Amino acid sequence: MSTDDTTTETSTDTETSCGASDAANADATDTATDADEGTSACGGSTSSSGSRCGSKKAATDERVGSTVADFDADPGRLVAVGLGPGQPEGMTQRARGALLEAEHVVGYTTYVDLLPEEVTESAEELYDTPMCGEVSRTEEAVDRALAGHDVAIVGSGDPNVYALAGLTLEILESKGASAEAVDFEVVPGVPAAQSCGARLGAPLVNDTVSISLSDHLTSMATIESRLHAVASEGFTVAIYNPWSRKRRENFRTCCEILLEHRAPETPVGVVHGAGRDDERVEVVELRELEALGETELVDMTTTIIVGNEETYVWDGRMVTPRGYESKYDY
Repeated sequence: MSTDDTTTETSTDTETSCGASDAANADATDTATDADEGTSACGGSTSSSGSRCGSKKAATDERVGSTVADFDADPGRLVAVGLGPGQPEGMTQRARGALLEAEHVVGYTTYVDLLPEEVTESAEELYDTPMCGEVSRTEEAVDRALAGHDVAIVGSGDPNVYALAGLTLEILESKGASAEAVDFEVVPGVPAAQSCGARLGAPLVNDTVSISLSDHLTSMATIESRLHAVASEGFTVAIYNPWSRKRRENFRTCCEILLEHRAPETPVGVVHGAGRDDERVEVVELRELEALGETELVDMTTTIIVGNEETYVWDGRMVTPRGYESKYDY
């Protein structure tokens, strides 16, 4: 899931110097603009007022804008880790191992709160930012790695699906560093489309395209164009981030576009909070989808799977045939 504005978090969206040289720190102090944030050296134990993880959760206020030349230490390791759907058992063993090896864990507040206790206890420090803090927390993770720490930046699902793996590499490049220098690695997780598809039966067996409706980096005109192109073809469509307070019209427009190209009785799977305590799963017809936007079922933790013209519902499960029936007798 990409981040948006549907929840209010208590952590402070900040940057830290993370071991950069004194000159970089002085420049950072001059450019800091948020008055309600504390300061911390990377590896310190200053806790934010909104922290639920004790002294490990640090809040800092300098926006460093540093480069690789500002760090004296040998770079550490930086891994982008996908947590999967949310519950600890949905995390891969590789992801768990990477988190247990990390000295510092950085992420969006909700995702940090999803970490298993064994991970939060083993980390030297946890650092989180609220929604729309993608750039700040990614730079924080990069700076900590450049300062010599082993760092994990976490996200739900997979780091390459509406997540921060790409931004991490972009920021490394902008600082004059290299992925090899910090020993950068992406540790994949189970994307939302796959985890939600599994709860619905077998809707993703054929060609599937994913679209995020509340992507604040993409204009609605672009999203509409993509929706028209995808809906007019024979793809199953996975819709991420369908509803937010600031982008309600996106969902309504999406439903209208889908109905232009798909039959009203097309099966649609709606999965809210996959793998979390408030998980809900429903299968409806496309004509019913827009009305769900006014319910608690559809929000930023929901993934919607819209079947193609071959998709049907059997015994409460969505089934999208792969085409075996045309080649084999069974």
